[in-house]
Amino acid sequence: MNRQPLVKPCLYLHAMMAIFITTYTLGAQASKLTPITMCVFDMLGNGGPAHQALQSYRTEAMKWGVELSFKSYTDERVAAEAFNSGVCDMVNLPDIRARSYNQFTGTMNSIGAIPSYAHMKMILATLSSTKAASLMREGDYEVLSIVPTGALYGFVIDRSIDSPAKMVGKKITVLDNAPEAQYLARQTGMTPVSSTISNVLQKFNNHAVDITGAPALAYAPMEMYKGLEPNGGIISWPFLQTSQQIIGRWKKLPEGFGQKSREHSQTKVDGMIALVEITEKAIPEKYWIPINSDLKNTWNETFRLNRIALREQGIYNGKALSLFRKVRCSVDPGLAECTAENRE
Repeated sequence: MNRQPLVKPCLYLHAMMAIFITTYTLGAQASKLTPITMCVFDMLGNGGPAHQALQSYRTEAMKWGVELSFKSYTDERVAAEAFNSGVCDMVNLPDIRARSYNQFTGTMNSIGAIPSYAHMKMILATLSSTKAASLMREGDYEVLSIVPTGALYGFVIDRSIDSPAKMVGKKITVLDNAPEAQYLARQTGMTPVSSTISNVLQKFNNHAVDITGAPALAYAPMEMYKGLEPNGGIISWPFLQTSQQIIGRWKKLPEGFGQKSREHSQTKVDGMIALVEITEKAIPEKYWIPINSDLKNTWNETFRLNRIALREQGIYNGKALSLFRKVRCSVDPGLAECTAENRE
């Protein structure tokens, strides 16, 4: 009997079965995903860099069992308030705002604690390991990602303002949630000017203050050359390192989500730091204020006393400061702080 006429119907049947099985499988996988709303902070809105980066993060999150939906905010305070009130169960925030959810990772931007990107890479590699997982949880919250956003430098309207002694009486922007800047102002005799992330750089550009802090990533989009002209400059010794952190309610997330997220974020560190370095090199050389070794030592001691004071006040985490000191001393064992009696 000739069976040839049955070939095409059979192929068609097999194709339909394959489509059905694939569709069913994808549907079953989707049904297993945990829906999570994330409050996304991006000063530039939906088209900003944070939103763009989080699109690929959303794709990865599906592999870890979560289906993310986004709510956008251009003010980090509003995003944090929405997270606190339960509008969302994940949020991305600058580290200084994330400190209220995890003191350890919130100490990463302690003043002068992480002098270079080499130090930063070592610390982030440590914190993304499984051994550090317990440090990433504090109460109901877990740090799911830490991505470096560059060193914060001192921008001054007068190039002669390059040391703590020359900052006495000068006006400096101080964020309401930045105790290190407030303490530094008192420590050096500066006049603090209360500011928010949304207006801090505008005050510098308008010369309403003498000093502000900003990462290189802010230079071009925030037109900071306006504040630097005609006689301003950027102190080339970083005040601190900045980062963007993702915070989540770990009980709402699938088991293991946090560790997978941190390990994924670690793969982005080198690329992000490379981008930051390119941005720093793009700033005209005329603006950078060189700092000699003696002045670096002066700044380092000022920063160290600041950190110790804020540790004693319970603002900085002692374990975090100890880790950062060990990293600094592993890179440069000759530092005076490595043998100081009151070391961190």
